[in-house]
Amino acid sequence: MSDTKFQEISSFVWSVCDDLLRGLFKGHEYGDVILPFVVLRRLDCVLEPSKDKVIELYEKYSKKIDDPTPVLLNEIGLSFYNHSRYDLQRLKQDHLNISLNFNNYLNGFSPNVREIVENFQLEKPIEKLNKNGKLYQVVETFSSIDLHPNVVSNHTMGLIFEELLRRFSEMSNETSGEHYTPRDIVKLLVELVFTEGKDELKGEGKVRSIYDCCCGTGGILTTGKNLILEKINKNIEINLYGQELNPQTYSICKSDLLISGENPNNIRLGSTLSNDQFEGVKFDYLLSNPPYGVSWKGEQDFIENESKNPNGRFFVGTPRSSDGSLLFLQNMISKMEPKGSRIGIIFNGSPLFTGDSGSGESNIRKWIIENDWLECIVQLPDQLFFNTGITTYIWIVSNTKKKHRKGKVQLIDGSNFFKPMKKSLGNKRKLISDELISELTKLYEDFKETEYTKIFPNEYFGYTKVVIEQPLVKDGKVEKDKQGKPKPDGSLRDTERIPLGVDIDEYFEKEVKPHLPNSYMDRTKDTIGYEINFTKYFYKYKPLRSLKEITQELLELEKESDGLMNKLLN
Repeated sequence: MSDTKFQEISSFVWSVCDDLLRGLFKGHEYGDVILPFVVLRRLDCVLEPSKDKVIELYEKYSKKIDDPTPVLLNEIGLSFYNHSRYDLQRLKQDHLNISLNFNNYLNGFSPNVREIVENFQLEKPIEKLNKNGKLYQVVETFSSIDLHPNVVSNHTMGLIFEELLRRFSEMSNETSGEHYTPRDIVKLLVELVFTEGKDELKGEGKVRSIYDCCCGTGGILTTGKNLILEKINKNIEINLYGQELNPQTYSICKSDLLISGENPNNIRLGSTLSNDQFEGVKFDYLLSNPPYGVSWKGEQDFIENESKNPNGRFFVGTPRSSDGSLLFLQNMISKMEPKGSRIGIIFNGSPLFTGDSGSGESNIRKWIIENDWLECIVQLPDQLFFNTGITTYIWIVSNTKKKHRKGKVQLIDGSNFFKPMKKSLGNKRKLISDELISELTKLYEDFKETEYTKIFPNEYFGYTKVVIEQPLVKDGKVEKDKQGKPKPDGSLRDTERIPLGVDIDEYFEKEVKPHLPNSYMDRTKDTIGYEINFTKYFYKYKPLRSLKEITQELLELEKESDGLMNKLLN
């Protein structure tokens, strides 16, 4: 990315905010104006060379055929057009009729762009700008900057959009990670997903698909495609698919794909959980960073109804309604190709261990691990995201593990693989450099136990939760039921988590019976649970400080406090 170009456009945008929007719009409303105008200017820059030709062709063919769109697109070699006599440059020629002409300009776009513009919901901001005499100034200002892809690459443009979204989300206090993922995390995610499966991407005539169920501005999709083309196979055809809930980021993603020659119809609007736009569709690669800890109560009826369907995405179980993270993974698993797919998803710590045996979360983990789909989990450093400092994890899930990985799960502690940033961006104070991405990817590829890598059999993460009862005693006698069995004393009931593979009877006799000689197990209440405890697996013992060291430190603190007290008194 050109830092100069990035800084130039960022400075330009904030000058518009300061000079034209301040006082008229609240800070969190700036994006409602800025983002669509950036998109419109970029579209104009692409269309400018063919503008006059399109106007001429439209006037010629619109009188002869109902829909001249196919003819126009074929003639100009693009996937969109604008037949209006206006663009942002030409709108400056008629100051008095700016509002009327601006609407004419928007209505002149091809249907695929009009749908993008509609989801920006520009009507009210435009009306406000016009009413306060600022519409002409905004049009004039944006028409002065060159955003043609030859000048500002798609990659740089994507970063600019993400920086704007970050700043605007800070102003409105939106939840962390709602719109996009920092590019260093995206790079690591796609390296992990595609490096292990690169043999499947080589060769002639290959066509593969990438899907993101929470695609935001599309950064994960485009980064994934670019990595394959640049590092693995430049001749492969990669089709991108995504769904996004937020209309604004959906429009940015769709416009970006439109300009870069992708199929924008593959990006759909709506909730992935309750309005799946790709029902029944299978994909080769599925990558996503779904929102963390977000409630799905508003979609609860739909999701719970689907969970009752044996063929539904959520049949195996649902997590607690306060956190829908694992629902997104279930959705992705439902879209894996039977012949083989790979999933990369970013989570916070909750999906690793939340929920005891028998809970929805535990049952989902059990389902994934017992089907031998969980391939690897990488713990990332904290303070990687712009709006949150929490620790996050990349899960790699595959239904076609390589032979040496079958029946095993690899865990990588990447918590110390970072470089401090020279300047913080919100809560983002750490960066995973390209060199560190390569190191983490190599740890994953090598599949060997090291200081940072542990490999466990699938059953290592499972346990049987056994109910331990003690007899109810009254007047010194054990109470019994009609069958002559001891009645349990509910107040003394306890449970034991016994690792899978351990003989439960032997464990009970050795670990429980010596302490509770009258206890017994109610094996009818056994439940199987699964959890993943990173802290335990990578725990490093730190010896306690000596008494001498502690005493010396206390004496030094006492001296400091005495000195401070003397200063105050004197």
